[in-house]
Amino acid sequence: MKRIVISTGGGDAPGLNAVIYALVQAAHSRDWEVYGSKSGYLGLLDTDELVRLTPDTVKDITPTGGTILGSTNKGNPFAMPVKNLAGEIQICDVSDRVMKNFKRMGFFCHIAVGGDGSLEIAHRFAKEKGMPVIGVPKTIDNDLEATQLTFGFDTAVSTATEALDKLHSTAKSHDRVMVVEVMGRESGWIALNSGISGGADVILIPEIPFDIQCVCDKIAENELHGKHYAIVVVAEGARAKDSGIIHKSDEKKEVGRQEVLLGGIGEWVADRIREIADKDTRSLVLGHLQRGGSPTTFDRLLALRFGAAAIRVAEKGEFDLMVALEGGAMTTVPLAKAVEKRKKVPLDCDKIMTAREIGICLGDFYRI
Repeated sequence: MKRIVISTGGGDAPGLNAVIYALVQAAHSRDWEVYGSKSGYLGLLDTDELVRLTPDTVKDITPTGGTILGSTNKGNPFAMPVKNLAGEIQICDVSDRVMKNFKRMGFFCHIAVGGDGSLEIAHRFAKEKGMPVIGVPKTIDNDLEATQLTFGFDTAVSTATEALDKLHSTAKSHDRVMVVEVMGRESGWIALNSGISGGADVILIPEIPFDIQCVCDKIAENELHGKHYAIVVVAEGARAKDSGIIHKSDEKKEVGRQEVLLGGIGEWVADRIREIADKDTRSLVLGHLQRGGSPTTFDRLLALRFGAAAIRVAEKGEFDLMVALEGGAMTTVPLAKAVEKRKKVPLDCDKIMTAREIGICLGDFYRI
């Protein structure tokens, strides 16, 4: 009997449980055994953290948020923080231990569900250790270049749009400017999609360094037309032209590397608007609210399709690949290509043009 192992790594996203459900059901129909590795690779480091997955254990999970396997963005086996006998944290390569347990358990395939970081680790296992790996793309940011869409994105956009809808009434009641910070480290897809759909006056994304004076000019223009409030949507990775990226703290250690912890740009923008435009301004950070809750119908279906497609690829014995959506159909791409670069918002895309043509300011002085 063939046996596979599933892991979910990186930040959680709505639709992860739907992927697990599809993987288990599709594998079960082929009489395969399925195991789940808790918290990324933890189950492959300590086999007591492996859980057997059957149709009974996953029967009700499709509409639920999160992941029943747990997730982590600090579990890179090639650079794992480990406490030594002196109580000090050292970065160790424990990938050989993962491979030893993988072989000992008799797994013929590892299905790695994750974003660019998790898939990069999976590709490294395939390339350096010979692990048979199939990747499933997961990120609410929709920033994986090799797939048309990722599950979790539609739910995140829906959550942000619903928040914007509710903010309109309170902003209008008090003649306020509401600045809403959404996720989007290097790509502004969530900000752009929710901002257009939610009737924002200003959308600030990482791809377009913004001029705060331009933002204030848009708010002043609203005033001239009798609109005494405004909605500003800003991606967490957006930055002003003459300023660096705003972050919560200087640096943090994550999976063996230094990485800036983003957050605070919404408050920064709100403070500048208050000073320059002399408007009553409030800021709101949606944060992990965008990761939570039940996946939308679109994300559920996409996640189920990804899971079933991954099992079909495993059945063919084709590895070091990622399943992807292309032209509305399921396909595969090499994992190396999948993690090559992140998908950013093209400045000449239809959504950018739509935003400009319906009067949304993108933080620059562009004129149609």
